[in-house]
Amino acid sequence: MSARYLVTGGAGYVGSHLVATLLDRGDQVVVLDDLSTGHRGAVLPGATLVAGTINDAALLDSVLADGPWDAVFHFASLSIVGDSMRDPLGYLATNSGTGLRLIDACVRHAVRKFVLSSTAALFGSAGSEPISEDAAIDPGSPYGESKAMLERALYWAGMVHGLRSACLRYFNAAGADIAGRLGEDHTPESHLIPLVIDAALGRRAEVTVFGNDYPTPDGTCLRDYVHVADLADAHLRVLPLLDSASVRFNLGNGQGTSVLQVIGAVGRLSCRSVPHRIAGRRAGDPAVLIAASARITQATGWQPRFSDLDTIVRSAMAWRDAHPHGYRTVSGG
Repeated sequence: MSARYLVTGGAGYVGSHLVATLLDRGDQVVVLDDLSTGHRGAVLPGATLVAGTINDAALLDSVLADGPWDAVFHFASLSIVGDSMRDPLGYLATNSGTGLRLIDACVRHAVRKFVLSSTAALFGSAGSEPISEDAAIDPGSPYGESKAMLERALYWAGMVHGLRSACLRYFNAAGADIAGRLGEDHTPESHLIPLVIDAALGRRAEVTVFGNDYPTPDGTCLRDYVHVADLADAHLRVLPLLDSASVRFNLGNGQGTSVLQVIGAVGRLSCRSVPHRIAGRRAGDPAVLIAASARITQATGWQPRFSDLDTIVRSAMAWRDAHPHGYRTVSGG
C-alpha cells in the first residue's frame, strides 16, 4: 500500500527531488509551497500542489486535516547565508516562525513523523573535520541559527507531545535529477556549481570567488558536495527509524572540494574557460565544512551513489544546458 506525505517547499530544489523520489516509488504526495522561490514546473505530474503559505493558519489546518499523513517533510525556508547576515532578524523570524507554526499544527493534527531539512551551517567553524553529529552547535550565521532553533523545537515537541523527528543536516546540495526532469533554478542563483556553469556557458560575465586566503590547500573554501538525489534517498531511509525514536544525522560525501576545484571541473567537462575573479571573504563562510556521515550509514545503510564531483557537475550541466531559462522553459515558472 502506498504511503501519503505532505512536503512543504516541495516546489523548491531539494524538495522537488524528494517529491520525484516519492512518486517514483508510488507514494501519494501533497506539496504546500507559496512559490516565492519554488516553481510549479518543479512539481511533477502525480503530486498535488497547494499554492499557499504555512503562515495561512486556516489553509495549513485544512491541509493537515485532510489526513492521515505518514510523515511531513519540511523544506520551506529562506536559505541564503549571505542574505541572513544582512537581515538576521528577518531570517530568524521567517524560518523559525513558519517552522514553529508547522510543528504546532502537526502536533494538533496527530502527525507522528516529521523530517526537517536542516543544515551544516549549524556548526559554524567547527574546528575539526570531518564534522560529526557530536560537534558543538555554534551557528556562524542567522540562517544556521534559525535551523538550530527548529531542531530544539522538535526536541521539545518529541519530549512533550511524542512527535518523532529526523533532522537531516545537509552539507552542500548539488547536481540535478539523473533522468533530467528536475534541476536547480534560483532567482538570483546563489549556489556555486550553477554559477560556475553559467559563466562557462557565457550566461554571466564571471564567477566571484569569495576569499583565496583561507587555511586550505588552494586558499579557497572547502565544501562537501552531496548529490541532491542522494539527499532524497536519505529522507526515505530515516522514516522507519522514527517508529521508535527521533534522530539527527549529518549528510555529506566526507570529502572536501574547493571553489577552484569546482571551477576546474566545470572548465574541463565543458571544454570552456570559466571567467572568475577573486574578492574578499564573505561574512558567515567557514573555511571548511566536511561531513562525517557514518551514523546514518550504520543506521540505515545509506551511501551516496553519485558522490564524485564529475557526476555531480555533469548532471547539473545537463539540466542547465537543456533549460537555459530554468523552469520557465517547462511551464512558465
